[in-house]
Amino acid sequence: MTAIDQPTPTPTRTAPPSRVRRTLTLAGAETRLLVRNRTALVNSVLLPLLLVAAVPGLGMDGGDGVGPQLLVAAVGVTLVFLTYYNLVTTFVARREDLVLQRMRTGELTEVEVLLGTAAPTLVVTVGQVVLVAAGTVVIGEWVAPVDVVLPLLALVGGVALMLLLAAASTSFTRTPESAQITTLPVVMATTALSGLLFPLSDLPEQLASVARVLPLTPVVELARLGLAGRAWDGTEVDAGGAWAAAPLPLAVLGAWLLAGAVVAPRVFRWAPRR
Repeated sequence: MTAIDQPTPTPTRTAPPSRVRRTLTLAGAETRLLVRNRTALVNSVLLPLLLVAAVPGLGMDGGDGVGPQLLVAAVGVTLVFLTYYNLVTTFVARREDLVLQRMRTGELTEVEVLLGTAAPTLVVTVGQVVLVAAGTVVIGEWVAPVDVVLPLLALVGGVALMLLLAAASTSFTRTPESAQITTLPVVMATTALSGLLFPLSDLPEQLASVARVLPLTPVVELARLGLAGRAWDGTEVDAGGAWAAAPLPLAVLGAWLLAGAVVAPRVFRWAPRR
């Protein structure tokens, strides 16, 4: 057989990268950007350790135990001041630099772009809570949770909700700098009325009812039920009582997640206003 008669070899086709692989690649690039931003890195990693280290000198009342109080505070504060705020500034910065628009026109889907961009912040969020939990063990304030599932639901649901709220908030945030103003309603109002700073039972009944349907409040309620065995009004509960008190905060959290899933994709802007 001559060279001309030999069959032409069929070129091998490389399988396109999977969605998970593409998302992880983008998340890796975002992580490198975060590591290069020393200010953001210090605020994200060291603040939980400083919080734990300061506990012995705070003279906190041990009604719920210092450990559960710290973990509940870590969940609530981290979700608002790290997850929500960082994601708003990150999404807006990438949008104004036309990064989101360029990625959207490539192989990445919209969901992959958002998840890949948000992944480092979400990982740091979970890492902060883990660091605080480890810190409570080190300082001898760890208390076994009344129920493990409720705090996990609070953290996972809270992370998803803050991602959706951040995406929606970019619609009226023109620059990363203006996020300091546009995020204030969530950062200040929901934190102040979440039960983190004072018991909601101290408020008038009507105001307490309103506070319980704000975005962060069900997360704090679920975390406190599972970690401290205490309901929103201060009632001490066991594992069964914690689940008996959980339907309302679970329903409120689910309603916020549903609303965010409907609104965020409709209002999120991929390109800057010109």
